[in-house]
Amino acid sequence: MPTRHDFTTPPSLDDLEAMGHDALKAIPNELRRHVRGVVIRVEEFPDEETERAMGLESPFDLLGLYRGVSLNRKSVFDPSQGIDMIFLYRRPLLDYWCETGEALSDIVRHVLIHEIGHHFGFSDEDMERIESSIR
Repeated sequence: MPTRHDFTTPPSLDDLEAMGHDALKAIPNELRRHVRGVVIRVEEFPDEETERAMGLESPFDLLGLYRGVSLNRKSVFDPSQGIDMIFLYRRPLLDYWCETGEALSDIVRHVLIHEIGHHFGFSDEDMERIESSIR
């Protein structure tokens, strides 16, 4: 029986957003409770400003992005920096999915955990440990 994440056509922006929210639910509560205000947003590609700022050779080079102030750098004395957001980029994710053959839900979960790690100010090693603990 097909699951909610079995696709016969390329997943839409809404499909990927649902996958992102499902992946977020799988994150341990001690971390998830700190990302309740973080917005997950899915776009086709990173915008041109992001491409330039990150020095991307191609818009397909970026699967996701955390935009905000990491928790380890926030202060109650700082003026509000706006809403913390995690961007998932649909076309690069789908391209990566086709190239690797990995389950799309696993790719979305990996990218989401990586970007949440940036929200916490975690190292890549910290993020790998967290991801392996929820597999």
